[in-house]
Amino acid sequence: MRTSLIIDLVKDLDTSHQPTPNREQHQVYLIFAEVRRRKTLCQTKNLNKLLIRIQLYLQVEFSIHIYMDKLKLTNTQTTLVDQVEEKILDYFKNNNILPGSPIPKEMELAESLGVGRSVLREALSRLRMLGLIETRPKRGMVFCEPTLLGGIKKVIDPRILGEEALFNLLGLRIALEIGISAMVFQNLNDEHISQLEDIVNRGVVFANNQYLPASEYEFHSKLFEIAGNKTVKEFQEIIYPVSLFVKNTFSAIFEPINKKLKKEGLLVTHNDLLGYLKNRDKKGFQKALENHFAGYTIFLNQHR
Repeated sequence: MRTSLIIDLVKDLDTSHQPTPNREQHQVYLIFAEVRRRKTLCQTKNLNKLLIRIQLYLQVEFSIHIYMDKLKLTNTQTTLVDQVEEKILDYFKNNNILPGSPIPKEMELAESLGVGRSVLREALSRLRMLGLIETRPKRGMVFCEPTLLGGIKKVIDPRILGEEALFNLLGLRIALEIGISAMVFQNLNDEHISQLEDIVNRGVVFANNQYLPASEYEFHSKLFEIAGNKTVKEFQEIIYPVSLFVKNTFSAIFEPINKKLKKEGLLVTHNDLLGYLKNRDKKGFQKALENHFAGYTIFLNQHR
């Protein structure tokens, strides 16, 4: 193959987006490999530029198509959809696919995997739920960087969870909020105190330290925000509805627990917590926060 023909091929490759490499493109690959091996044709400036262009093409396009030949399914112990999902994830990892990069079309993926498009689409829908892929106008499917908890956010619904799962998540929420106390005090400033004061002043509280859900959420959400960890805050937003659901569903059990805590002087309000924050009393705040969640803790101990 003449050098001029190679150049023409590379020019064509720069603008073509064929789903699989054709015979001439494969020849380009073989020529490039031979040139790299012998190092006898790198005598001219133009040819050096050509080699660089071929190399870039191979890295961006051709190597991906070569790997797609390895997508065939071999595991018969799991469902087809599970296998397809796993193979596509392997494809992303092994080709170092970056966020925003296009991925092959459905027809090409189905052909490479040897499955029907209905199976492929179910696997792709799982990846969309995880936030790994999305479809963009005029670009087709692209790879995305998912949020760490994006998939969990879409499936955690207290209405469809069993009691054990609900109680475990409630316990996790308590442990998580108590655990971020040090982070809260590390980042706490006067502006945060002022914001918390506004939240407490407009909060609505009923008998036995029972807050309006919006007031409860706003105060505790602010604490997670002050902690400064976006993933922790995102997780709090996911599991807070579980706390509310449990409290409402088992209100008949919580009521006598809270009455007893009030009688013993152990109820801790948002205003009490704010006082410890104002005084920068980290140990006092953590202990008060534990008492603030005492109703939940007693309830969980009764249902273990």
